[in-house]
Amino acid sequence: MRILAFSDLHAARARAADLVAAAADADLVIGAGDFCNMRQGLDQAMRLLDGIDVPLVVVPGNAESAEELIAASAMGTHVLHGAPAEFDGVRLFGLGYGVPVTPFGDWSCDLTEAEAGAMLDTCTQADILITHSPPKGVADVTSGGQSVGSTEIRAAIERIQPRLALCGHIHDSWGQEGMIGATRVVNLGPTPNWFEVSI
Repeated sequence: MRILAFSDLHAARARAADLVAAAADADLVIGAGDFCNMRQGLDQAMRLLDGIDVPLVVVPGNAESAEELIAASAMGTHVLHGAPAEFDGVRLFGLGYGVPVTPFGDWSCDLTEAEAGAMLDTCTQADILITHSPPKGVADVTSGGQSVGSTEIRAAIERIQPRLALCGHIHDSWGQEGMIGATRVVNLGPTPNWFEVSI
């Protein structure tokens, strides 16, 4: 299965056009959150992706709630937030929102580590774990040098050992990746990222 993945589109029209064009060569497209900005313009942001004709799996970022993303998504889009999905035998599990709680204020959709851990505990196996936030210690460093990833997401990766853990959220770490055990962790960013996954 050829997978196109991205995160943090933030309603960028030119980046969305590049993703839609690239999706013509994909079997599955994954969006790891933050489609709009500060809970504004989500409907318009999701319309920018309307040209994607293959299955689209998304998790909410901290810039949109799960309910808002479900309401704004085109029919056939799969919104995962503490939930699994399967495509051609490839098992996915998704968890959105900022983890741990961000300093951004009331508009930001966040989870405490305990809340995230409870949702991740429902996942016993996955080939691809999709989270908006990165795991602690991998692709999670801000421009100020702080490691701000989630300890619970890291623990889930250590426990489940998916083939891929895809995330975004920390813009300063876009394009960064590392390993947790046998799992490749990638902070995607809003450009086309390609992965091949076979059963």
